[in-house]
Amino acid sequence: MKSSEFHEPPRSYLKIKDLPEDDRPREKALKHGIHTLSDSELLAILINTGTKQFSAMDIAKDVLRKYGTLSSVATLSPEDLKRSLKGIGKAKAVKILASFELARRLRTAQAASSKSIMSPGDIAELYIPRLCDERQELFLVVCLSTAKKIIRDRVITKGLLNSSLIHPREVFREAILENSNSVILIHNHPSGNLEPSSDDIAVTKQLVEAGKKIGIEVDDHIIIAGNGYTSFVERGLL
Repeated sequence: MKSSEFHEPPRSYLKIKDLPEDDRPREKALKHGIHTLSDSELLAILINTGTKQFSAMDIAKDVLRKYGTLSSVATLSPEDLKRSLKGIGKAKAVKILASFELARRLRTAQAASSKSIMSPGDIAELYIPRLCDERQELFLVVCLSTAKKIIRDRVITKGLLNSSLIHPREVFREAILENSNSVILIHNHPSGNLEPSSDDIAVTKQLVEAGKKIGIEVDDHIIIAGNGYTSFVERGLL
């Protein structure tokens, strides 16, 4: 049997609606609080409905059996999740992964709202959790106020970074709309290599010059790879 296939259901197989009320994830959450639910119960709520053979709880448990942890599930693409497990279609896969993305953004937003960015380590601490598990390269612009607090961030491109894909107009549009004093550039290296490439350096120089012309300073460019980071300021590249 392939690892992506379900095990045979137990003879005592029950649909969620057939379980005692205190064992049903939704009812349990309403009665005792969402924090009392296990990982599989939280996933079951997102999955919502099962199949003729398997309940949403069975599917949720199979997801965790196959991938081990919620952190591993969070790194998948919708197609990966849909393809590897019966009972999860495209809509369910997107719904599950959207919940992980919301959690990442909420964690970043909560930390950023009360913290001034005073060093490269400050910005890396906020964005490493969001980008360390990304499988494709993302380029973000982070808009800062005069007090060096994050106003907002925006993903500019997805995919390999090069100067033809990063246009100053797109990078500074949000900064202008938000009346930002400065920006920080961030992108990740899924390969795990923390060294800036020649394209990374070229793009940074292009954006620094563009920022000078419109009066918005580029404070730094941070590369995130795994749980580490490289700062262009610390490297003397900016």
